[in-house]
Amino acid sequence: MIELDNVGYSYGGGDLLSDISVQLAPGSFHFLTGPSGSGKTTLMKLCYGALLPTSGQVRAFDADMASLDRDQMALLRRRIGVVHQDCRFLDHLPLADNVALPLTVSGRDRGAESENLAELLAWVGLGSRTDALPPELSGGERQRAALARAVIMSPDVVLADEPTGNVDWEMSQRLLQLLVELNRMGKTVLIASHDLTLIRAAKSHVQARVLRISNRRLQLAGADL
Repeated sequence: MIELDNVGYSYGGGDLLSDISVQLAPGSFHFLTGPSGSGKTTLMKLCYGALLPTSGQVRAFDADMASLDRDQMALLRRRIGVVHQDCRFLDHLPLADNVALPLTVSGRDRGAESENLAELLAWVGLGSRTDALPPELSGGERQRAALARAVIMSPDVVLADEPTGNVDWEMSQRLLQLLVELNRMGKTVLIASHDLTLIRAAKSHVQARVLRISNRRLQLAGADL
């Protein structure tokens, strides 16, 4: 599905990541953890082609990302849903339109997806906020909207960078359950998170592999996590 082979990434003259090799197999569930500044967000960006490695190779759906042109990369990214840590929205569009934006960009019929959109917004607790503009949303509401937008097209892979960072524990559990259900449908899920309590809770619901970035390299976290 997505495979990193001896990947390195340099930033500002120094190595941020070195010799990273990992495979996100179809239907797998991964957590990515590590200290702040260790390169979690950078590794996520390498997985969906926002960054290209300075060494090694990143392959997605059997394609070398470095060899793709702009149109090919755009098509590939439709198969990868991303929850960005900074929750980017178009402030002049209401919530429902922001969440449905991937449908609009891809040319899919918004009307045919209206029921799915309504169900998804209700599931993340935003069913009553469909007409709200992004500046009117709380941090937690923006995070939930970002997750809804990432999965609206039912991608093969979901990459979430700190998706529960601005929500309370109850909502964290609801968002986690949504990601677990997507995984049970066969989706590949990778979540970057500092929240070890959330990771421990998730492991009781899903067979999750926990990866840790330490000293620029990727390690499999032990059972003591």
